[in-house]
Amino acid sequence: MKESDLPRGQGGRPMLAKFDERLRALIAALYPDERRRPGYAKLAAQIRDSTGGTISATYLWELATGKKRNLTLEQLDVLAEFFGVPPEYFFDDEAAERVNAQLKLASALRDARVRNLALRADGLSPQTLDALLTMVNEARRIQRLPEVETPDEAEPGA
Repeated sequence: MKESDLPRGQGGRPMLAKFDERLRALIAALYPDERRRPGYAKLAAQIRDSTGGTISATYLWELATGKKRNLTLEQLDVLAEFFGVPPEYFFDDEAAERVNAQLKLASALRDARVRNLALRADGLSPQTLDALLTMVNEARRIQRLPEVETPDEAEPGA
């Protein structure tokens, strides 16, 4: 897929403006520890081994740094397959928001204490769960952390 074939945003500009940011976010989500994050050569080899598709290390670096934005549909599909996201993630804001919410949840669940808290809450009554959410929200407020909105909060007892 060439840049000219992709959906266009305001002013007719291709919607790949955030491609590099989104690619770097996926790499960071897959390898949260920067010290253990593979270089682009190793990442390109992992992509090849995992998907059978090829993207050179240099080209991967150019995509991640925004130096290049001219990728083919095949390359887009290979990256999407490797990172487990829909291809639309790279150029559609709504798809990116959905995936980013899932990545944020997956990242939070890497913390054993967060998993432990979630597992212990399983089976509690809806009223008790609401009380726990109130306590967590208050703790976040005290620590001056941003509010966290989730789609499930709109459905009481969900």
